[in-house]
Amino acid sequence: MNPGIFYAALAYTAWGLFPLFFKQLLGVNALEVVMHRTVWSLAFVLCLLLVLRRWAWLRPLRQQPRVLGAFALSATLLVANWTVYVWAVQNDHVLDASLGYFILPLVNVALGFVFLHERPRPGQWVAVAVAAAGVLWLTVQAGRLPWVAVLLALTFGFYGLLRKVAPLGALEGLALETLLLAPFAAGLLAWWAWQGRGALVQGDAATLGWLVLAGPITAIPLLLFAAGARRVSMATLGLLQYIAPSMLLLLGVWLYGEAFDARRAVGFVLIWVALLVYSAEGWWASTQRR
Repeated sequence: MNPGIFYAALAYTAWGLFPLFFKQLLGVNALEVVMHRTVWSLAFVLCLLLVLRRWAWLRPLRQQPRVLGAFALSATLLVANWTVYVWAVQNDHVLDASLGYFILPLVNVALGFVFLHERPRPGQWVAVAVAAAGVLWLTVQAGRLPWVAVLLALTFGFYGLLRKVAPLGALEGLALETLLLAPFAAGLLAWWAWQGRGALVQGDAATLGWLVLAGPITAIPLLLFAAGARRVSMATLGLLQYIAPSMLLLLGVWLYGEAFDARRAVGFVLIWVALLVYSAEGWWASTQRR
């Protein structure tokens, strides 16, 4: 088996199991969890860079303010995505998080059309239209927009768009993003501690251990994904990416008992049909090219 399939599948499986981790931190505010995640991710990737001796990418950044600005924006999107995701897990919206990542590939098609002037094929537009119908159905049935799903899809979609055109790899990019965020994150954590609030002051040893563990748990799947993406085709990667939201769906329904009635199922079925059309069209197009 191509080892890239194993690496990518392992990354998506890890992302699909994230609720099991963040449910351990129900007593910690979602924003505080993300600030810890930022600080400890930075510590972990800096250790990796130290071991690998990969520092040459830092020097040219001093003369590239536009690159720094782009990574500052991608870091902001990353924090927004993380915060919404952790909030969703902590507040029993795992199914909405699953929906967001099911929608994501189709959001990427739309963003590529608008910002990269890509020309989606007719089958891809059909998939986007069916997915939009699914979101509309869920909005009408619930009486409100599934904002958790929409925010997760949009923030990670725009984040992926920025990283697609960025000059740094996965490890260096995450290091720069967390480096840019670290002063704000560390300052906010220090402020909470000075006020006598937050896990650093009120948390027990187990809670602090889970928060420190957020660093490697964040970075390792990203590195596995980067290793897998270099070794497999985009079509294969596109199919593997459904592992994570499928696992989120199963966890939300079977482990956490979130409501999944027939009306809600109709919306999800429309999304799945859209993904089936999207995947089949992509497979057919790649076959024709070969």
